[in-house]
Amino acid sequence: MRRAPLALAATALLALTACGSSGTGGGSGSGGDGRLRVTAAFYPLQWATAKVGGDHVEVGSLTKPGAEPHDLELTPKDVAGLASADVVVYLAGFQPAVDDAVAAEAKKTAFDVSADADLDLTATEEGHDHAGESPDAHAEHGTGKDPHFWLDPVRFEKVTTAIGERLATADPTNAADYRANAAALVKELGSLDAEFEKGLADCTSKDLVTGHAAFGYLAQRYGLSQEGIAGLSPDAEPDAATLRDLAAHVREHGVKTVYAETLVSPALTETLARETGATVAVLDPIEGITDTSKGKDYLEVMRSNLDTLRQGQQCR
Repeated sequence: MRRAPLALAATALLALTACGSSGTGGGSGSGGDGRLRVTAAFYPLQWATAKVGGDHVEVGSLTKPGAEPHDLELTPKDVAGLASADVVVYLAGFQPAVDDAVAAEAKKTAFDVSADADLDLTATEEGHDHAGESPDAHAEHGTGKDPHFWLDPVRFEKVTTAIGERLATADPTNAADYRANAAALVKELGSLDAEFEKGLADCTSKDLVTGHAAFGYLAQRYGLSQEGIAGLSPDAEPDAATLRDLAAHVREHGVKTVYAETLVSPALTETLARETGATVAVLDPIEGITDTSKGKDYLEVMRSNLDTLRQGQQCR
C-alpha cells in the first residue's frame, strides 16, 4: 500500500494552513458559521456522525465515494484537513494511512471508535472466520481483527452512542441535541436489527460465501457462517488450493448463491460460481455509496442486502 510521506504532508500543511482550507471532502477546519467541523475516515462513520450531529456539524469523509477504503491513500490536503478539524472520527487499525496521519496531526481531536465497536471477531487472509480460537491459533492462520462492525446494527448502535458523547464533549452547548439525535438513530438501528433477525430466522442455507470476509459480524449476529473468497482486505486474493477447498465446501453444503460486492471485481466470485453451478448475487459491504448503490444511505442499502440474503439463503 502506498502512503503519502508524512514529512511531505507536514510541509504541504504549512502552505495550506496559510491559505486556509474549505469544503467537506477531506475534512475542513473551523469556520465562521458556528458549526463543528468533523472529519470521518470512511462512509459509515460519516453517515452516523452526520445523523447524530444534525445541523450543528459539517462532516467530510477522507474516503471518497466509490473508493475502496482499505486502500486509502492520503494527500497532503487530506492531512491538512485532519489538522484543522474539530473532531476526527476513525477506526484504528482499519486504514493505516489514517492511523499515521492521526498520530502526526490529530492526536488531541481524534476519536477512535474501535473500543465501542467491540471488534472481537478474527478472520484469516483466506477469509475463514476463526471465532473462539486461541491467539496462538490466530497467529498460525495469519489472522487480523475484522473491522466491518457496521454490518452488525447492534455494534453500530454502540458506536452511534459513543459518537454522540464525543460530539457533546466537543460542543457542550448542543450536547442535548447530540444525545437526542444519537438516541433516535439507535432506535432506527434497533428496528433494522429486528428486521434482520426476523428475516433471517428460517433460512434453508446458513453458509454465507462472500467476495471478501466483510460480513463476519452480520453472520455471527444472525446465525450464519461466513466463508470469504478473499480475506479481510479485498486485495488478499486466495491461492489455487484455497479456491479448490472453497469450491468443495460450496458443493458439500449445497450452497446455491455466492455473493460478489460493489467496489471490487467480481471475477473470483464468478469463477467460483461457474465451477460449482451456484448463482451470483451482490451484497454491499457499505464501505461507500455511489450512483449504483441499492439505496441512498446506510439504512436503505442494509435493507436491500436483507432482501438479497433472504433470496440467496432461501429464507422462508
